[in-house]
Amino acid sequence: MKKTFVTEDQLREIEKQYPTPFHLYDEKGIRANARALKEAFSWNPGFREYFAVKAEPNPFILEIFKDEGFGCDCSSMTELMLSEAVGMSGDRIMFSSNDTPVQEFVKARDLGGYINIDDITQIPKIEKVLGQLPETMCCRFNPGGVFRMSNGIMDNPGEAKYGMTEQQLKEAFRILLRKGVKHFGIHAFLASNTVTDEYYPKLAGILFELAVRVKKETGAHISFINLSGGIGIPYRPEDKANDILAIGEGVRYAYESILTPEGMGDISIFTELGRYMTGPYGCLVTKAINEKHIYKEYIGVDACAVDLMRPAMYGAYHHITVAGKEDAPLDHTYDVSGSLCENNDKFAIDRSLPKIDPGDLLIIHDTGAHGYSMGYNYNGKLRSAEILLRTDGTAQLIRRAEKPQDYFATLDCFPEYANLSS
Repeated sequence: MKKTFVTEDQLREIEKQYPTPFHLYDEKGIRANARALKEAFSWNPGFREYFAVKAEPNPFILEIFKDEGFGCDCSSMTELMLSEAVGMSGDRIMFSSNDTPVQEFVKARDLGGYINIDDITQIPKIEKVLGQLPETMCCRFNPGGVFRMSNGIMDNPGEAKYGMTEQQLKEAFRILLRKGVKHFGIHAFLASNTVTDEYYPKLAGILFELAVRVKKETGAHISFINLSGGIGIPYRPEDKANDILAIGEGVRYAYESILTPEGMGDISIFTELGRYMTGPYGCLVTKAINEKHIYKEYIGVDACAVDLMRPAMYGAYHHITVAGKEDAPLDHTYDVSGSLCENNDKFAIDRSLPKIDPGDLLIIHDTGAHGYSMGYNYNGKLRSAEILLRTDGTAQLIRRAEKPQDYFATLDCFPEYANLSS
């Protein structure tokens, strides 16, 4: 059984001020997790986590990570702007994007952030728009083929649109050296949501060996290696969580075995974790409002896929707890559904749950990453509020629920529709 970070009594108090549905985040859990990550990589003096802004783009969440000494991993203009708004700049910014509009490189440069080049063909475009390239730049590596670990194939980098081949990366370093770049980073992302302590050490070994080859062949000074994201979370109760301390030790072993003997022990290790940092510390709170008895038993809730699209998009599992009925027998089988005009708008299918009555609050677990941020407005649905449960137990509204005027705001170029927002 998955534990919740909030009680039914707390939820009922929050609900009095902020109606369901809403996303709720646990500041205490986020901070504890951030400190565990820092401890795991404390052996590397230059270590820094760049939180993947796309996972939870809210300034209050970013401010927590800023306070913990982290940076921001950005992939768009608005993510750069949001990071700037909370005071992130300089080496606190990592800009990793693909198919990138050139003005976004300008913004990243103006913030003093690291630019991570996805493809060798971007170099002349970046040089043209920036004029002078920064002294430090990063290149993204794609090894191709399939990525295997001891438990089988994890992903298929050869089918991914991201990164360069090894030969392209080496040639990119040579070009950048000729253009005045003095320090380099190497970046790669090979698998998503891995629930195994083996992934980061295996990836680190691949990148460390690549770094040795690159330095020998190009003479480039590599100042950091970015392991990106990919450490996952246990969505199902029976899944075992990753051991971040064991992961950190595994990366250290690879570092000391591969880099240190080559005189490359000054390289900083960066990470770009999103899901791992906030996923388990967020939940979607929704109320049961309808029940339907036809060929199956349905519970209709006041949230829908616009609030959490992962189950509809990926068939992803999210555990559900009925607040106040944590110890009740799981003697009913339900589809838990929203109100969209799509049959995949279901948070659970054939799920064993306690008897659910109208008015019950359902806690949908592990929505702290790629939950609110993937929301949309299909069927004219309005996205829900975001609330932060502070370390002192108080609830702070950090994003209000959308209103009809938000939905119609982009029609402001048509005066005849102005009254729709009222």
